Amino acid sequence: MYKLSYIKFILRLMIPAILLVSCSGNNKGKENTSQKEPAEVVKKDKTEGLELTPEQMKTVGITIGPVEQRNLDAVVKANGQLAVPPQNKADVSILSGGIIGHISVLEGQQVKRGQVLATINNQDLIKIQQDYLAAKNNFTYVRAEYDRQKQLRDAGAGTGKSFQASEATYNAERSRIVAYESQLKQLGISPGKISNGNIVSQFPVISPINGTVGQITANTGAFVQPGTSIMEVVDNSKIHCDLTVFEKDLMQVKMGQKVSFQLTNQNNEVITGRINGVNKSFENESKGVIVHAVINNVQQKNLIPGMYVTALISVGSQMTPAVPVDAVVRSAGKQYIFVVVTNKGSKIHFKKTEITTGIAELGYIQIKALSSLPPDVQIATKGAFYLESKAVGSGEED
Repeated sequence: MYKLSYIKFILRLMIPAILLVSCSGNNKGKENTSQKEPAEVVKKDKTEGLELTPEQMKTVGITIGPVEQRNLDAVVKANGQLAVPPQNKADVSILSGGIIGHISVLEGQQVKRGQVLATINNQDLIKIQQDYLAAKNNFTYVRAEYDRQKQLRDAGAGTGKSFQASEATYNAERSRIVAYESQLKQLGISPGKISNGNIVSQFPVISPINGTVGQITANTGAFVQPGTSIMEVVDNSKIHCDLTVFEKDLMQVKMGQKVSFQLTNQNNEVITGRINGVNKSFENESKGVIVHAVINNVQQKNLIPGMYVTALISVGSQMTPAVPVDAVVRSAGKQYIFVVVTNKGSKIHFKKTEITTGIAELGYIQIKALSSLPPDVQIATKGAFYLESKAVGSGEED
């Protein structure tokens, strides 16, 4: 009986302790549940976007509108340089060496074809003129002898051998005179003036084309060797652009396509043109092909060979979903737009939606949503940057 009473006493002490432990375990489970519920709510708010009133939108300049269907040009981007055709650029060289007596032009000066650019003093020129005059005087006797032998032959009085000798001498001397005259003409000296006794010791350097004088590489009094270029003349009226198009884009580029050029070092000024030639061989090992484009320089911009340009070649057009460029924001290497989820008048609810972009033209950019959008969807067309900054701020607060 004593043992039974002791066991009942022990059970009375253990039951309250067991009940206490059980109750505390239930309360702990409830506390964990209550802590999880706010986290779920916060996560839902962060993913579904922002709410703004019309007054708030007006204050920060947010506007909404539809995703438009626009006919945008597909383009191929290429880099290159301005250049002129070979026939519009001339190196002014001299045929015979000598000392520069006078330079008549300055760099940047406009010149015409045949205009005297400089004069060269050459003592050997005097000997050429003397030889020409001697050959011409001797030709008078040779021609008279040839005419006499011809008359004798026609009369049957002369010998055929004498006539043939005089004819050979006549032809040789005539060819010699023609060669001297050609040489004098190449040096810019008139044979007719030489025949009148006007022997000169210098010859002019003539401009071969119309254009602008480029770099002058010689000075007055300098001795120049035959074939040396002393300056260049460039005609920029036919300036064009040489673009490098790589193999992956080559099949899209064709004759006649429109090209928009941006002058890289000229405040990105834009000019237009068209493709007028595509090379059929690769340049070195770059796997690039040179494409030639003529420039429509109606505004008479100061274009100079060697200027670097960035070009957009229009290779076609297509109807595509497009939004204003200001409607797209970039964050963490991705691109987004803000879609209107609900518009109750008093509050407008936006949702941040990830997209990919494509062609950009005239302030609009092609978009493709990663998830399907309703056909009548409205988006933030302006002020998306403010919505992005507000979304980022809300995420940091949470």
